[in-house]
Order: sequence, then structure tokens, then C-alpha cells
Amino acid sequence: QLQLVESGGGLVQAGGSLRLSCAASGFSLNYHAIGWFRQAPGKEREGVSCISFNDGSTYYADSVKGRFTISRDNAKNTVYLQMNSLKPEDSGVYYCAADRDITVQGLCLLGLGSWGRGTQVTVSS
Repeated sequence: QLQLVESGGGLVQAGGSLRLSCAASGFSLNYHAIGWFRQAPGKEREGVSCISFNDGSTYYADSVKGRFTISRDNAKNTVYLQMNSLKPEDSGVYYCAADRDITVQGLCLLGLGSWGRGTQVTVSS
């Protein structure tokens, strides 16, 4: 059974940076897309960024383009989200999700598959 564990959240001032990690266990992420989603209180869940574990192709939501970078470490079965120039509106619970045989855009827009429990990100103004 695929398990995803997020880490790296915290409290940061606007303009600061955080790096989130999502460690997968259970089986290999080959043929999977894996990505980051966030949800703030009272708002809909948003697909932030997704990556193909096979070829490294990526998808970013317009709201984070140029500020966030997703990457993967195949040997560690881990995906990272480097978040720079953080804004208060980036605050929320960040979840990691993975699904097999789906495009990165498909995962980020549909949000299907296996999910982690999330990590809180709070950006103060």
C-alpha cells in the first residue's frame, strides 16, 4: 500500500522560503505522477504542482509559477516543493498525492490517487 508522508511545513514571513518533502513508501513511484495540493480554510483545494516520476515533466498552477519548484529524487522515492517569495495567500495545509498512469496535469486538476495527511504552511504578512 502506497503511503505518503509530508514534512517541512511551518511558519514563515512573507517573502521567505520553505521546502516541503513528500516521502513515499510501499512501492516504487515508477509510472506515477506525484504532486502537491493545498487547501486554506473556506477555499477549494488547489493543485499547486505535479511531476512525473518517470520523465520529470512538470505542471504548475499559475498562482505559483516562477516562485515554486517541484523536483524528485528517484533513489529516495521523494518529491520536494521549494517555495520561494512566499505570500500570505500561500498559507494552507499542503498535501502530497500520487497516482499511476496519469499525466501531471491530470493529477493536479483531478487530485485522485493516494494522499498524505498534510503539513501546515503559514505565511505571515
